[in-house]
Amino acid sequence: MVNAVKRVLVFDSGVGGLSVLDAIVASGAALELDYVADNAWLPYGLKSDADLRARAPALLHSITQQWVPDLVVVACNTASTIALDVVRAALTVPVVGVVPPIKPAAALTRTGVIGVLATPATVRRAYTNDLIAQFAPDKRVIRFGSAALVAAAEQKLRGEPVNQAAIAEAIEGLFGAPGGAQIDVVALACTHFPLLDKELAAAAPRACAWLDSGEAIARRVASLLIAPRGAPRVNRAGFTDAGVINALRPALETRGFSTVARLGDSPAFDALALSGVASA
Repeated sequence: MVNAVKRVLVFDSGVGGLSVLDAIVASGAALELDYVADNAWLPYGLKSDADLRARAPALLHSITQQWVPDLVVVACNTASTIALDVVRAALTVPVVGVVPPIKPAAALTRTGVIGVLATPATVRRAYTNDLIAQFAPDKRVIRFGSAALVAAAEQKLRGEPVNQAAIAEAIEGLFGAPGGAQIDVVALACTHFPLLDKELAAAAPRACAWLDSGEAIARRVASLLIAPRGAPRVNRAGFTDAGVINALRPALETRGFSTVARLGDSPAFDALALSGVASA
């Protein structure tokens, strides 16, 4: 008897989690993939901890009831650091969160100076401090928080010009800081930022390694689901704000999404108006 292909739901506040979905696809694991963005609440970094700890588990509980995944990936650093425990308590399937790639960055650096590029909320969190203390205690870690890069990544996926001012601000915030000229590895601690890795690398004053968590998450997902090698299949995408769907259509089509849904309001978050991506 052939086992059914496992289904994975990738969740983020916006389109940043598509970088994680891309990594899962590139891993070559035979999985069915769906995507949900709570873009009506974007950015999560500007919401209170209490609000996120209420909304994220409620939304994911509702969608897992409707779309029945075998595993959920919370592809959002802010949600992972604030609400992963309550999400796991609300669901009956495994939940994989995102960890800023500080450990591999510390292992890779040759200068002993690493950059951490994140949202302002992630930069300030005790969780990030703990990762640095645990995995990079002997390194110089230069942090910069950018909300503008989140917006720039969203704009890029909508086919709009990349906000070069946001790129320049982030590069100056890292490499222009005291000691920043020695940075040789940058940990991208927001899932939106790998969508801008080429722009960031082109603007940097020196060649660096730009690390994200996508490949590590893909390995973890395949391991937990014991997924065989094979062709992954991308299926549904859902958005709490349907206003972006038409603008995102080329990015969704490129990734192979077949259908798109508007998610209803809290607390039900019903998947409404399911339609073909081409007709969105």
